[in-house]
Amino acid sequence: MLTNIKSLIIDMDGVLWRDDMPIGDLPKIFHRIRERGLKFIFATNNGSRTPGQYVEKLSAFGVTVEPRQVITSALGVAEMLKEEIPAGAQVFVIGGEGVKIALQEQGFRVLTAETAERAQAVVLSVDREINFTKMSEAALLVRRGIPFYATNPDKTFPTPRGEIPGAGAWISVITTATGVEPVYAGKPYPFLMEMALERLGTKKEETLVIGDRLETDIAAGQAVGCPTALVLSGVSTREQGEAWKPAPGLIVQDLDALVK
Repeated sequence: MLTNIKSLIIDMDGVLWRDDMPIGDLPKIFHRIRERGLKFIFATNNGSRTPGQYVEKLSAFGVTVEPRQVITSALGVAEMLKEEIPAGAQVFVIGGEGVKIALQEQGFRVLTAETAERAQAVVLSVDREINFTKMSEAALLVRRGIPFYATNPDKTFPTPRGEIPGAGAWISVITTATGVEPVYAGKPYPFLMEMALERLGTKKEETLVIGDRLETDIAAGQAVGCPTALVLSGVSTREQGEAWKPAPGLIVQDLDALVK
């Protein structure tokens, strides 16, 4: 398949690393990708970091990239809000620095739980400081009819010890309490894939989407008509990949095996 491919859209968690542990020899892998003349961009549902912070993390693993090569669900949700709610609107955010900065860069005012009542939109993402007060404020706002957005639906997040609750797990609490599903910016919805394709400038049939999670990464690639490759270094198993309809174009052990 790689002989027909000109660019790659690569997931990060479960493909490049598990938390702070790299998966394989990343400098060697990306040297090989560049030797093949392949363009690449990272598209991650994890919006907890800014693109600049991801660049720093990649650099610590020996991989040099530019911030524009990183697209996060936080960037996606900020871009989505820019199109749908007034400029300068006040937004209550449950999430990390990445999503707050992305929204502020688009001109939105980020509210805390103490000022959440003024919110014109609610955005939920992974928040390592999540608590009952934040979740209660979000539920109250959503029940009032305030527009509800989320970065991504991932139920779990891979770590070296196993999977821990992801954004989707926390979103399910608000959905259970309100009966309202959010508008998602991240995978499996096509918004991030479309952003990535625009930045790469390659045709969808020339762009391979690589990920470790069938219901987000692979589904998103298939939704926009790109060929896909499932790596088994993260969440989904070979058996699950073979049972997926339609099946990914490739199922390989990890990114290293894919680009050898």
